[in-house]
Amino acid sequence: KGQFTDAAKNVFGSGWTWLIIQNDKLRITTTQDQDNPLMDIAADRGFPILCLDVWEHAYYLNNQNRRYDYINAFWSVVNWEFVAKRYSSYKKRTTTTAW
Repeated sequence: KGQFTDAAKNVFGSGWTWLIIQNDKLRITTTQDQDNPLMDIAADRGFPILCLDVWEHAYYLNNQNRRYDYINAFWSVVNWEFVAKRYSSYKKRTTTTAW
């Protein structure tokens, strides 16, 4: 949680923070603008299981320029059941087909 939060706080400008599975290991990464870890151009490619939008449009109406408040509040709305299903979905894919 702390590493994910720190990564989100360090995204410069518009972007995303991701929890991905890469080589069967969990990894935290960030992307700029519209990029995501499924794209060939992504520095860190992997299967996304959790994402936080840190574009200003995601938080400005409720938090104005307080991005850190928005990031900290994110943890109270994460749907961990969905994250677990994404993780399970990856595990099923890797045992039956190449990802």
